[in-house]
Amino acid sequence: MNKRILITALAILCAGLGLQAKNVKKNQIPQDLFPDGTPVSGWFREYSPVNVDNLGKKYVLTDYRIFPDGNLHTAEIQALIDKAASDGGGVIVVPSGTFKTGGLRFKQGTHLYLEEGATLMGSDFIGDYPLGKTRIEGETCTYFGALINADGLDGFTISGKGTIDGNGLRYHQAFWLRRRWNWSCTNKDEQRPRLVYISNCKNVQIENVSLQNSPFWTTHIYNSEFVRLFNLHINSFGKPADAAGPSTDAIDLDVVKNIHVKGCYISVNDDGIAMKGGKGPWADDPTKTEGNGGNENVIIENCDFGPATHSCLTLGSESIYDHNVVMRNCSINCPEGILFRLKMRGDTPQQYEYTTVENCNGTAKYFFYVQPWSQFFDLKGRQDPPMSYGDHIAMKNCKVDCDVFFNVGKNDDQYKLTNFHFENLDIRASKKPEFTPEVVENFTVLNVKVNE
Repeated sequence: MNKRILITALAILCAGLGLQAKNVKKNQIPQDLFPDGTPVSGWFREYSPVNVDNLGKKYVLTDYRIFPDGNLHTAEIQALIDKAASDGGGVIVVPSGTFKTGGLRFKQGTHLYLEEGATLMGSDFIGDYPLGKTRIEGETCTYFGALINADGLDGFTISGKGTIDGNGLRYHQAFWLRRRWNWSCTNKDEQRPRLVYISNCKNVQIENVSLQNSPFWTTHIYNSEFVRLFNLHINSFGKPADAAGPSTDAIDLDVVKNIHVKGCYISVNDDGIAMKGGKGPWADDPTKTEGNGGNENVIIENCDFGPATHSCLTLGSESIYDHNVVMRNCSINCPEGILFRLKMRGDTPQQYEYTTVENCNGTAKYFFYVQPWSQFFDLKGRQDPPMSYGDHIAMKNCKVDCDVFFNVGKNDDQYKLTNFHFENLDIRASKKPEFTPEVVENFTVLNVKVNE
């Protein structure tokens, strides 16, 4: 017989927590404030769809003798991008058909448009993705470029109803084969390109296209601001194990500000949306690291998370500062995944704060998960391990079936959790562990119902 537990007020109501009970209905627009109480800027409401007719001259691949013939056309497509840039800008149009290419670098004033039925497919040979200084796994280093690269651009867009396909199967199989003889190999040991890499950009809009089968991370946004990711369909192989796309994170946000993710379908073999920003014992010291930083003002809404996804929203494992992150009005269909996760990396100083998950309904293995993260742990000789913090974390107005409601580990030597707020949660949790709010200092719990 199921037991219904009504938790009306556990722990102490924290004065100054700034989180009041609201009568928020499903799909009602939340109060237009970020979790720290600052106003959400008008930019988050000023969206206009990309109009290909307003992007300048159209450079249709087939008009320049680039055909969907199964041959690799990296040099020809890159030459067309360069021509468009030198002629004042324009849009590279991929017509219906499958066009194969290696890494491409877009220039200022150029755009990418994929017509319905069009597929831009990546090469499955890593040598077709040039090496260069880039950002990967919380480090600035030399690594391979992505299939689509945009660096230092203002106003870049990717749009249309077509597909960018990473052709990742051989990369995935090679990765799992390497893991069979060297389980401790890193993600970078098996050389794999990302699908889309946006760096040092502003006013970027990626919308409507399908992004699939990336060899590595799917969409990586670094050191950029005012970026919209709208109505994307992002997926990677799920099973069998030798085909499942390892670390094909859908969206990695790495040192960014003002990011809006809306209306996306996400089903990938790792994190759905992950906050990055740096790793290592001195990751927050600019005199000892390069290119690290925080993420601020991120709104994720009206997204659907599919069954391959390991974690819908993850802060970490390569992140040092996240502030004002909101995920709301999302559908969760992740019976083997986690709705919201904090990865507490013991060799990296982290501050995860003012983050809210609200109006998210569906199925997950874990509703909320906070545990130490030790993969590739390396203090690099530091004698005083850095402390990390999770502060002002809220989950509200959710109805979720899960195996485990609250899997939060206490580790006073590694991290401190303070000022959490759970409100209006209707949970069916089939397994333990029990709800243990005492592991958090100042935990406010209002109208949380747990069925066992």
